[in-house]
Amino acid sequence: MCESCAGIGLKRRDFLAINGVLGASVVLTGLTTTGRAAAEVAMPPLDKKRARVLVAFLYPPADVVNEGHMEDSWAPNHWFTWPGNQFQPEAQEQKFTAKIREMGQSLGIDLEFAPRAIYQQAKVEAFIAQAKQTAPDAVLIVNFWNTLSKAAYQMATESAPTAIVYHSVGSNHQLPPESLRKAEGLYYIHSIENFDEIERGLRAVRAKKMLAQSRLLRVSGKVTAVVESREPTLDVEIVSVPADELNAMFDAITPDEALRHEALEFKSQATRVMDVTDEYFVEALRAHRAVRQIIDRYGADAITIECLMLKHRKPCISFALNNGELFPCGCENHLDPTLTLMLGRWLLDRAGFQHNPEFDTSENRYFGAHCTCALKLHGPQGPSQGFAVRPFFHQLPKTPALDVQWTPGEPILVAKYLPGKDTLTCWTGKVISSPASPPTGGCATRVLMEIDGVADVCDIYAGPHPVLYCGDRGDARRFKAFARMYRLNLEGNV
Repeated sequence: MCESCAGIGLKRRDFLAINGVLGASVVLTGLTTTGRAAAEVAMPPLDKKRARVLVAFLYPPADVVNEGHMEDSWAPNHWFTWPGNQFQPEAQEQKFTAKIREMGQSLGIDLEFAPRAIYQQAKVEAFIAQAKQTAPDAVLIVNFWNTLSKAAYQMATESAPTAIVYHSVGSNHQLPPESLRKAEGLYYIHSIENFDEIERGLRAVRAKKMLAQSRLLRVSGKVTAVVESREPTLDVEIVSVPADELNAMFDAITPDEALRHEALEFKSQATRVMDVTDEYFVEALRAHRAVRQIIDRYGADAITIECLMLKHRKPCISFALNNGELFPCGCENHLDPTLTLMLGRWLLDRAGFQHNPEFDTSENRYFGAHCTCALKLHGPQGPSQGFAVRPFFHQLPKTPALDVQWTPGEPILVAKYLPGKDTLTCWTGKVISSPASPPTGGCATRVLMEIDGVADVCDIYAGPHPVLYCGDRGDARRFKAFARMYRLNLEGNV
């Protein structure tokens, strides 16, 4: 995607632009200067720094082995243990280095490579000492030599908060080392030239780095003053503010002709409008501006609002647009799904759909429904889904919500992060259809799915408001990498 974390020293507006956020939605009213004529800044945005990863390759040069100088039991025999003397580790290192550099550039990660392959214990300890001094976010250890697995484990567990260990098939003999295969806090990859898995590990590092530099704004009628806290596992800063502040912003926005024009332009893009008057399209765009204003006031990177009882101020359309721009917006001031949206934003580079789950127990199918589904489900540069507009299902007045049509047969993920339980759930499946209402109830957007390999679909329930993403099993393994590297319990079928 982008130089995605190129936020060093950048203002928040520039940082969002780098991430392809600006200019990505159907309507940009809330992002324009006139739409952002908000009150004074209460909190500056948090500085964004790129993740930094140290990379090292493990193998001895051929002349070291031929001269009997390798530090292993095979040295007296001048023996090339697995992968053998035809593996060409120098050429493999060049190939892997080029691929890993490409990943770093694409993901916005700073990579620092050890200047030469490591094979002596003294060099192992020097690498660890350097890492402790420079404090990288992670290390990536690429092991091309059977007898260096202990060195790989030592470097991975002593150098940084987390690690990726890549161990090529054929560079090990018999079972993979259990110390690596079952280690907590690192992502062990034992595979054949599997660059996708390395990228999954790097994405996890990036996600953790960016979350720890993110501010989540919670707008609630239950607080009367600004309250600051922190989610300890993901290290996200949380700021809670009174709902009256957002309401005042909304009320101060004049529904002028420009706002009306943009509201009706958005309306014209729907395939169908059911029982929603123009007045409430204008109110939806007022809400969109107010949401963006309070985001700017507090320098937030994500927001969740106690939204159900806001009447004409409901931000359903705003949340749908913002999520499509990779700005996570969670409904109902619910922490779990909003953090999940933030995590998915960095692991997948695409919007998630916070929903309420339901279950067809006769056909063993999963059903999700809610009112804030993004139109851009494949990233800001991807296509928009077709959509109708219908009233919010639960409460008058009849404010608009999007009835987004999902693509039948599309692979999907259902994910949820459970703060306080250090648990991440992730289930794979595929879309069957977007059922009409009636005969289904639920909410504005409805999706019917099959979940892969579950005898009882109710077993996947992890509480209200999980998040649905477009993504296949490979994408699901990004969640697996994150869980392994940051010591979360992983539940699901990944």
